[in-house]
Amino acid sequence: MKRVFDIILSIILSGVFSLPMLLIALLVKLTSKGPVLYWSDRVGIDNSNFRMPKFRTMRIDTPAVATHLLESPDDYLTPIGPFLRKFSLDELPQLWSVLWGDMSFVGPRPALFNQHDLTALRTERGVHALMPGITGWAQINGRDDLPIPIKVEYDAQYLMKRSFLFDLKIVVMTVLKVMKREGVTH
Repeated sequence: MKRVFDIILSIILSGVFSLPMLLIALLVKLTSKGPVLYWSDRVGIDNSNFRMPKFRTMRIDTPAVATHLLESPDDYLTPIGPFLRKFSLDELPQLWSVLWGDMSFVGPRPALFNQHDLTALRTERGVHALMPGITGWAQINGRDDLPIPIKVEYDAQYLMKRSFLFDLKIVVMTVLKVMKREGVTH
């Protein structure tokens, strides 16, 4: 049922957001050098790797590390990067990852390929067996502000509580958090 929900919702939302995504793509292209999409190497289900698309919010010379590990992350942002991140619009291309089956709407956020500490803790707790999500229980409980052990604790709670109704609750709470811009550091 979860996969059917993911496919139907990703098709609907891709249609709804097709015009805004086209506009965002144009703005990214007009305001900075480089491709419109940034393909991030991520860790998926069972620690398999996949490439996750995002609208590019950072310059093309930005090191491939988590944003919080950069010395001055704001120095790397493109002119429209802060706006896209503030409203999570850079995440819209992940609808395609859901449609392709690399991600779900709800699950642990996929770790970067080089976040070995996060991947190891998730593997210890069995979270690695879950399909990564656009949003998750950790995102609505702190998003970018959570230290890795706390994030994994929330991921493990999701593993234990997961259900269709819990996923719907997380989706609704995510929409509210994004609208309030809670927990976004950059």
